[in-house]
Amino acid sequence: MLEKAFTRAANVVAYVTGLPVAFIACLALVLGWAISGPLFGFSDTWQLVINTGTTIVTFLMVFLIQNTQNRDGAAMQAKLDELIRISKANNRFIGIEHLTETEVEEIRKACELAAGRQSSRPKPSRRTTGKPQPADD
Repeated sequence: MLEKAFTRAANVVAYVTGLPVAFIACLALVLGWAISGPLFGFSDTWQLVINTGTTIVTFLMVFLIQNTQNRDGAAMQAKLDELIRISKANNRFIGIEHLTETEVEEIRKACELAAGRQSSRPKPSRRTTGKPQPADD
């Protein structure tokens, strides 16, 4: 129950804070704070208000963003796993996100080698992709 409520709240906050109006509201708040500086004599308290406010918001947003990214990543993995499972792709790729970085790199290199053996086409050049290609070693 708490997890569902947090997920709903995180989704709403992530959506709202991603809207242009949220940026405009934050910009207006900072401009209002800056303009009020002379009124408060640029006091330590005046500076502390913005410092404290931005620190708290940043601290909380880090956790909300991480939660959203974790869920998005897990959902993407589940979708990819299902596509692998129902296709002719090799099922050994399902769940590789749980391996170590070294293990994933070994699998990636093996896939590149297999793709190189199966492909009779030349590698795309800068002319065809518009992007610089890595040098052959």
